[in-house]
Amino acid sequence: MNDNEFEQFVSDNGKDILRFCRIVSCDKEMGDELYQDTMLKLLEKCKRLDCEQNVKSYALSVSVLLWKNQKKKYANRSRLVQVDSINRLESEGVLNIKDEASPGPEDYIMNESEKVTIQKVVSGLPEKYRIPIQMYYSANMSVSEIARIVRIPEGTVKSRMNKARTLLKKELEALGYD
Repeated sequence: MNDNEFEQFVSDNGKDILRFCRIVSCDKEMGDELYQDTMLKLLEKCKRLDCEQNVKSYALSVSVLLWKNQKKKYANRSRLVQVDSINRLESEGVLNIKDEASPGPEDYIMNESEKVTIQKVVSGLPEKYRIPIQMYYSANMSVSEIARIVRIPEGTVKSRMNKARTLLKKELEALGYD
């Protein structure tokens, strides 16, 4: 892939990858950093990428791997030095976390309060359920692409998505949604 092809790839797929990074990280700033790290990694490997392959799928897999590495690094640092709970800081008013995501087609269908509620419920899912659901619905990826990116069998992806849907349905019903 040459520089012009890379620029074309970024202009065609950049918004989708940025939205995915923000959704995976559950935070706008962290999502933006993840997007930058992903694009830097792709730029480093630009000469080895083949335009005929699904570069978008590769970019999403790079962002997932970078996100997991960041979480591992944070977990290791947290074990060494205790960090205050985000929930406690937020409840004390020290930290203010806002759910901001890039506008998508769902903005035209759902009203704002429903969207915020659903985003909070999805972000509350365990990571192993949240990532496949987000990849499937936000990045419009197939089960086989998700399996290849996350490096698990397709059956596992399907069962995790089914479990995630069950958890989401249960939580949303508890909140009064049908």
